[in-house]
Amino acid sequence: MNRPSSSSERSLPVTPRGQKTRQKLLRAAEVIFGEKGYERASIADITRKSGVALGTFYVYFPDKQSIFVEVVDELGERLRRLIAESVVGISHRIDVEREGLRAFFEFAREHPNLYRVVRQAEFVDEECYRRYYDRFARGYVRGLTQAMDDGQIRRMDPEALAYCLMGIGDFLGMRWVIWEEDPGLERVLDAAMDLISRGLDPRPPPRTGKASTSKTATASSKRGARSARSTPRSTAS
Repeated sequence: MNRPSSSSERSLPVTPRGQKTRQKLLRAAEVIFGEKGYERASIADITRKSGVALGTFYVYFPDKQSIFVEVVDELGERLRRLIAESVVGISHRIDVEREGLRAFFEFAREHPNLYRVVRQAEFVDEECYRRYYDRFARGYVRGLTQAMDDGQIRRMDPEALAYCLMGIGDFLGMRWVIWEEDPGLERVLDAAMDLISRGLDPRPPPRTGKASTSKTATASSKRGARSARSTPRSTAS
């Protein structure tokens, strides 16, 4: 359980047939781990679901943990690729955020076991779990930093901002795609983008504090003085 693993450490099949068999095992494992959970799932469950012989499994994966890690790594890779493709040709960061969120919702809808599988990774292989989010965040940071340099969004800590935005997408997808699929996701996108666009506004925030209070008080005093001068004084009878 504590052995670190990564898909990059394993050789991939070179023949089309081998690649197809490996993908069948991965697709089946995604469903089995999502439905049964890592502990209850077995290699036999995966091979039955995929229609692959039990002995063939070991040609591609040494054990259950290794295929689980591969499922998580590949889910992350496919999600990042889909989002990247969905924002090609979009120049402004605010628009990128909207289309990226839309692509994430689409992916979550097509992969209903995404949340369960990824969250299990924290307990099955913590390195894999952190890698899933770290790889996502690294690309996010690059895009946000470029948008800051271009003056499209105000400058702030790009990594902290990346995780804030990832959290928004994660919880919205959980509520409106996984828990209860909502055909009116545009309103959810509208609400999210209203928050994001205002929070990312490159214009400086209005001044507050003592200086602002002082100016208000001064303006109020001036108005009071003008009012006093323009009011006729009462005369004694």
